[in-house]
Amino acid sequence: MARSLNRVQLIGNLTRDPELRYTPSGSAVCSFSLATNRSWTTDTGEKKEEAEFHRIVAWNKLAELCSQFLTKGRKVYLEGRLSTRNWNAQDGTQKTTTEIIINDMILLDNKGKSEGETEVHEEPVEKQEKKSKKEEEPVEEPVETPSEDIAPDDIPF
Repeated sequence: MARSLNRVQLIGNLTRDPELRYTPSGSAVCSFSLATNRSWTTDTGEKKEEAEFHRIVAWNKLAELCSQFLTKGRKVYLEGRLSTRNWNAQDGTQKTTTEIIINDMILLDNKGKSEGETEVHEEPVEKQEKKSKKEEEPVEEPVETPSEDIAPDDIPF
């Protein structure tokens, strides 16, 4: 069986603030654009630079995180897949776009923090629950005794 691969990895800067919307079924979708730069030297020694702009789309929880943490100018690492879609515009013309549907995002700068602010790491809910259970003092359950009276002669030793 032949294998195929559709994988994109990008490091770049956001060119606009993310836009968060919700589908009629309630799924979060966040879209934004990313610029990647490439520089090279020609045979004559001239330095050239070029920017490529990418349409990025995130879904569900990742969409909400992108909307919360990303802003124009932030440097990020994104990983996902290429997706091409077609639709009819309001004027009746057929439109096509290629987007990158991401499944992973890593912030690469500290622009979100103001000067003197400390970084706060939020623990996942599972870890918080485990920690709170460990910190609780053990509760001793009362030992139930049989309701019948036991006479000393009934004890076998």
